[in-house]
Amino acid sequence: MRISRLLGIGTAAVLAAGLVACSSPAATSPDGDAGGAASDAFPVTIEHVYGETTITEKPERVAAVAWANHEVPLALGIVPVGMSKATWGDDDDNGVLPWVEDQLTELGVDTSLIGDADAEKAGEVPVLFDETDGIDFEAVADTAPDVILAAYSGLSQEEYDTLSKIAPVVAYPEVPWATSLEDMIEMNSEALGLESEGDALIDDLHAQIDAALEDNSALKDARVLFSYLDMTDLSQIGVYTSHDTRPGFLESIGLPAPAVVAEATEGTEEFFVNISSEQAEKFEDVDVFVSYGDDSTIAALQADPLLSKIPAIAAGQVAILQNDTPLAASANPSPLSIGWGIDEYFAALAGALDGE
Repeated sequence: MRISRLLGIGTAAVLAAGLVACSSPAATSPDGDAGGAASDAFPVTIEHVYGETTITEKPERVAAVAWANHEVPLALGIVPVGMSKATWGDDDDNGVLPWVEDQLTELGVDTSLIGDADAEKAGEVPVLFDETDGIDFEAVADTAPDVILAAYSGLSQEEYDTLSKIAPVVAYPEVPWATSLEDMIEMNSEALGLESEGDALIDDLHAQIDAALEDNSALKDARVLFSYLDMTDLSQIGVYTSHDTRPGFLESIGLPAPAVVAEATEGTEEFFVNISSEQAEKFEDVDVFVSYGDDSTIAALQADPLLSKIPAIAAGQVAILQNDTPLAASANPSPLSIGWGIDEYFAALAGALDGE
């Protein structure tokens, strides 16, 4: 995955199959039929950054682009006709993350057929849209969708306009790649005529998050900084602002933002900023420094003459999410990733508080 896409998975993040059972509509279908939606829920109008989108009748074929939007219909019992291909964090290189694969199996999809062109054409499995170089408009159009979900995305005006020629599009509400988990679920579920089911899903997710935080109570009140570091050039520290869903999620559950994040967020609508490593004093109140990397990353940070001045780094209070793994991907929370990995994710952050 290109760095720009990795940064946009939050930019850059989990509900196991059992979570959705209580809120899934009775009817499910591998061909994308939103069978559980009530026809009298339509028309519905969704407001977003590019205006309004009106969906006049129940979508029978649901497509999703950008990160994780397909997880909303899946969590509600609907298999999309097409969805974004996972190109980062995929543990078996089949184009879907493990929590998505689990839910597809729960809904009766033979995941061994994923990526098979004949199976995609027959509607046995969703078509995977490879967005490495941008949205594949032709592939989206070929799935003949009735609605395109993109509530969590960074769609440009041009991309939105092009997709809108294919089907009604649910774009992001205000800031690119800054849609909260709750807003993503609310917007996408309303477009499916499943607003109340979406609300129930949110409540269920909150219960799981609260339980996981209680199990890792050392995290409460911890100031966690989420970063992206170029290990070939440590002269700058990449910092995700509160607009990004990674720190935004942690703040939404009560963890305070470090001063450097609060300051950076006030001065921009960007989800990511670079700060000179010479300004290490700005990071003095950080309790846990989180980044992507490998087993050598912490030692490299502590050996750097500037970064080693940051108290959290000097004390080893660093949580490294191994590059290109499902756990690293799950740090950007999504409807199906929370039940899959929230306990492990919180445990990694809490463990860093002790320099583990």
